[in-house]
Amino acid sequence: MADPWLVIIGIGEDGMAGLSAARHAELAQAEVIFGGPRHLALVNAGDRGRAWPVPFSVDPVLAERGRRVVAVVSGDPFWFGGGTSLAARLAPDEWIAHPAPSTFSIVASRLGWPLERVNCLGLHAAPFERLVPVLHNHGQAICLLRDGAAVGALAQWLAMRGFGASLLHVMEALGGVHERVRVSRAVEFSLADIVAPVAVGLAMVGPPGLACVTGLPDETFMHEGQITKRPIRALTLSALAPRPQEVLWDIGAGSGSIAVEWCLAGGRAIAVEVRADRAAMARANASALGVSHLLNVVEGEASAVLSGLPAPDAVFIGGGANTLLLEQLWSILAASTRLVANSVTLETDALLTLWHGQKGGELLRIELASAAPLGAMRGWRPSRPIMQWSVTR
Repeated sequence: MADPWLVIIGIGEDGMAGLSAARHAELAQAEVIFGGPRHLALVNAGDRGRAWPVPFSVDPVLAERGRRVVAVVSGDPFWFGGGTSLAARLAPDEWIAHPAPSTFSIVASRLGWPLERVNCLGLHAAPFERLVPVLHNHGQAICLLRDGAAVGALAQWLAMRGFGASLLHVMEALGGVHERVRVSRAVEFSLADIVAPVAVGLAMVGPPGLACVTGLPDETFMHEGQITKRPIRALTLSALAPRPQEVLWDIGAGSGSIAVEWCLAGGRAIAVEVRADRAAMARANASALGVSHLLNVVEGEASAVLSGLPAPDAVFIGGGANTLLLEQLWSILAASTRLVANSVTLETDALLTLWHGQKGGELLRIELASAAPLGAMRGWRPSRPIMQWSVTR
């Protein structure tokens, strides 16, 4: 690489003792050193030190472009670290990074856990609900927490959700002279004097948790009847074919069940809903299931808001399909965008049949029945048939 003006150095609790001679030289040559107060003290930054602003911003670093600058961060700069934010704003030849072992790696090495199979979460400023998608019996997670009080709050949160028997390995100042590791069950948690930096190795004991396939039980979601029912939802999501990082438009979102399950599958979603009460319900479901950071709920008529949204990889029309909406979508969607529309009315059936004839794709009629009492015995109670049109633009 060319001579970069910014060096990003990962550091552990052992401070300068854990850094190589080359890192010592880079720190000695730096005109400005950025970092948190604790990190600046670990490297003896003195008058050259600049604490990160609150809220966090990389703008002060960028303002020093052209000088010799070092940014000191915890462990691996690109695992819940500041390196990601810095690299996103710089050209490749402007920076170089030297990672140290991450807190996740150190926790795994203390516990003997296979890091490739452990869920790693940064919960410094995120709600505990981020754990919901990975919370299941026999699961393991490593969580970075804001401070000591957050550890007790996490224990209480786990106990309230039936995971009180879970073990919390509370790890403070890992790798430093003040390292301390203690263990407690969530329901019995009484550890005191916990100080940051702190991480928790969580060995989960409790109910099965969320299934890893689409089509969660209807009672998983808050709704007032406006929900794509479980079997139809599973078939719809199969047709939408979610993939990691892809974007979904969920038009006529209702309770947001399709959008939420899309996010649980690893994507991001924009739920469009005209009714404020249903939009609020979609937000509540996203929050309860730990995907509020992945789901954006937009209130308004689809025709008025779609043109200003980020381009989708897939679109679902759960209600309100009409000629004008389909024409608008066909004109603005990029090639290869997947479109799925469900219908329960004869009028919309006729519309989807017409568009299938013109644009192709697959037209599916879904008829389901469930067992119900019939006198002293049982019989089949049919549900309203659903027509589903799926096509790739």
